[in-house]
Amino acid sequence: MSAFTYDHVHLRSPDAEATARWYEKMFDAEIIRSVQSDGRPRIDLNLGGISVFIAQVSAEQPVGPPPEPPYFGLEHIGLRVSEIDKVVAELKAKGAEFTVEPKTIRPGVRIAFLRGPQNVHIELLDRDVA
Repeated sequence: MSAFTYDHVHLRSPDAEATARWYEKMFDAEIIRSVQSDGRPRIDLNLGGISVFIAQVSAEQPVGPPPEPPYFGLEHIGLRVSEIDKVVAELKAKGAEFTVEPKTIRPGVRIAFLRGPQNVHIELLDRDVA
């Protein structure tokens, strides 16, 4: 059997720079700038050890609207945190829009969801709730 390892998440954006700055502001993601082989600028993120590629999509390129959950396929990105209520308060102070407020889903586990650029849904997950 072949071995598979995680590599990246790929986002598409009409404004890759603004999207990258949002993840930097909200989650302290590291923005990594480089140049693609065709000479175009490239923006990637290191989001807590997760590689996130952000592709710039031109206004002329046809794209479908972002989906509203729940739906089939890749639905959200999950980020593990500690002290979720404190984290949610910090993100709200930065302007984050929460679609699901913190709630306990089973003993010791609390979750919340926020909306990112292009309607990307992001779950915050605290597995260490006392």
